[in-house]
Amino acid sequence: MACHFTGIYDVNRTTILADDDYTLVKDWVESLVRLRLNGILFHNNFSEATCLLHQNTFVRFIKVDYNPLFNPNVYRYFVYLSYLKSQSFKPAHFFITDITDVEVLLNPFEQPLFKENLLALFCGDEPRKLNNDWMKAHAELLRHRIPDYSLYEEKFSEATLLNCGIIGGHYYPMFTFIENICALHQQYNFDNTTQFTGDMGAFNYLVRTQFNNLLFHGPPVNTLFKAYEYKCSGCWFRHK
Repeated sequence: MACHFTGIYDVNRTTILADDDYTLVKDWVESLVRLRLNGILFHNNFSEATCLLHQNTFVRFIKVDYNPLFNPNVYRYFVYLSYLKSQSFKPAHFFITDITDVEVLLNPFEQPLFKENLLALFCGDEPRKLNNDWMKAHAELLRHRIPDYSLYEEKFSEATLLNCGIIGGHYYPMFTFIENICALHQQYNFDNTTQFTGDMGAFNYLVRTQFNNLLFHGPPVNTLFKAYEYKCSGCWFRHK
């Protein structure tokens, strides 16, 4: 699953994405089709004509209303939670990903590492430590609101920086994660007016403090972040 929200100022890109530009999500959609994987693309502004033209046997487009109380990077989790709660049939496993810069290279659900770790979380990462200037600035709001945030930063300062552009697992750990991340944002990040979204800060905090013992990141889950590795290297996802 992935979300594509437009018409809202994107603090990461410092721009507003065009409402009906399918090229922004084309690679994500085509990577799913190529592997015959089922996907859901939640959006707020694709036209009906664009949806009819590009959705297919494998990928569905679902229109949702955007809630400006949260920035798009954060609101996506509430969309996923609402959708999962509405379904009588629960998927055995799933991933949630960024959409404009992530592609699926291999079917993760066929991989022995994935199949053998029913309680694990699988996520992306970056080639740097949690203790870096960008993350310090990104998490400033959360640091002042979450009581043990500074202790977590100290404890995991040398840990690899996790990236929330790729998150997946079997249903139980993933549903638990999404419930918890929504609760975290609802309590501590609902009125964020800073230049930072808080999504990476909340994600690293939650995963490191609650899922760290059952966590897989980096190869084979993801290619090197921002390395633009276009040849399949045995990894499941490419993130830039």
